[in-house]
Amino acid sequence: MMKSHFSRLLLVASATALLVPVAAQAAPRKPLAKLALPLVKRPVASRAVVPVKPLVAMESSSFGAASLPSASSVTRPSSDVVLAIGRGQLVSLPTSMKDVFIADDKVADVQVKSPSQLYVYGRSSGETTIYASNAAGAVIWSANVRVANNIDSVDQMLRVAMPDSKVNVATVGSGTMLLTGTVRNPEDAAEAERLVKAYVGKDTNIITRIRTATPLQVNLQVRIAEVSRSLSKTLQSNLATSNYGNGFQYAIGQGRNMISSTATSSAALGAGVNPFYYAIDPVSGAVKQFPATGIGVLSTATTLAAQTHFLGLDIIAALDAGETAGLVTTLAQPNLTALSGETGEFLAGGEFPIPVSSGLGSVAIEYKKYGVSLSFTPTVLSDGRISLRVRPEVSELSSQGSVTLNGFQVPALTMRRAETSIELGSGQSMMLGGLLSNYANNTLTKLPGAGDVPILGTLFKSTAFKRGESELVIVVTPYLVKPVNDGDIKLPTDGMQNPNDVERIWGNKMTDGISGAKRPGPTAAPEEAAKTPPPADAPKAGKRTSAANTPSNPGFSLN
Repeated sequence: MMKSHFSRLLLVASATALLVPVAAQAAPRKPLAKLALPLVKRPVASRAVVPVKPLVAMESSSFGAASLPSASSVTRPSSDVVLAIGRGQLVSLPTSMKDVFIADDKVADVQVKSPSQLYVYGRSSGETTIYASNAAGAVIWSANVRVANNIDSVDQMLRVAMPDSKVNVATVGSGTMLLTGTVRNPEDAAEAERLVKAYVGKDTNIITRIRTATPLQVNLQVRIAEVSRSLSKTLQSNLATSNYGNGFQYAIGQGRNMISSTATSSAALGAGVNPFYYAIDPVSGAVKQFPATGIGVLSTATTLAAQTHFLGLDIIAALDAGETAGLVTTLAQPNLTALSGETGEFLAGGEFPIPVSSGLGSVAIEYKKYGVSLSFTPTVLSDGRISLRVRPEVSELSSQGSVTLNGFQVPALTMRRAETSIELGSGQSMMLGGLLSNYANNTLTKLPGAGDVPILGTLFKSTAFKRGESELVIVVTPYLVKPVNDGDIKLPTDGMQNPNDVERIWGNKMTDGISGAKRPGPTAAPEEAAKTPPPADAPKAGKRTSAANTPSNPGFSLN
């Protein structure tokens, strides 16, 4: 216990010894103006004030002679000062100052001119904080000081190099500059960034937030070209028999159900029709009309039919032979214009209904789009190139793959679609996608054993052959476009007129007019007519004239 108390006495004595030189130096006070240079010396002020006073307060509080305040306050900088390297500002204070504190004197420094004025100047890029207090310790001025390159000179350089643009330069942190403002096109924004970097040095980070004065518009032309051809060949044998004898009966059949009416081998035979014949009714003895044998035909083949009676069987045979060749050519060229950064959509087609069950036995109708559609989002880059997110599509209704739901046939869609992102210049073209397809299908259906017999085996087998070839190409071409006058735009309906009754009936004309003629447009009244004074005998305002004295004009008049 005595040792601990003795250690505290030694600590207090040491602190007192430290305070004596400081008091001796502070005794002969001089005017603050003569201490301008010592005020700049931050280490002296920190040794005399900051470390010592808290130490004495701690020792005094341990003996109960003094006590620490219960709460502390923080004074934040009240203003911001932006300086260029090598330049400064003269600050006038409301009262006399005693101390000046600088967080980082490598960024900015001060020179004291008088007790109420100090000069702040920048030394290097960065940020620091300056406080000035009076003799009572109250803060009379504080500021956050931001030092950067010579911003005024950069602005002046940009105004000289780019007089048509308005570009502002600001400093963001150390070694970072922010460019804002408006330019005419993206090339000017890239040029401003290049000039600033060349002026301040390559080590400076340049952030560009420059906008174009006129939003750039992109017109996208899409060409979807497809050629498809197909070949289909079929050869199918059909056989049907009936046995009306007594005792053992037998029959044989092959192929499709070709009989469309009653089969009678002793009467007429028709293919594609329902024939009939006349005979005596054994019951009434009168001549009546009875149905004969009718053979149904296929829409994609030619049917050869025959009937006979052989070995106690009524035999009906039909041979279906067909060949189908098809050629499909598709060319769609949608065009769409959109602003840079915006999404444009285009659809030329329609919507077809689809029944959807909505619960409790009710059916709702939804619609699905089909036709030629285009959706794209252009983005014009700083170098004038165009980045595209494009999605062209061509779809059409098809009976292949359709379904029937509650008696309602829902068609299927044949679709060609591509979705991707590309980048290219204005007027340049690029193949977005392509497809080359070639397929062949050969099918043989026969009766085992009998179908392999030469010549006669043809009656017991069917063959089908399909072959298809298709080629699809999708090409896109973007253009940077600007608005034009209405008179410079040509429409497909220019010069088109409807024919009169004589031309339509006797001249067999569908249209009238001159192809490519200029369409009528609004016209302005001639200036001479507006400046011509009214005639002397013109009626005065508020006075009516008779219709006999007024020349006849088109229209009607209330006079």
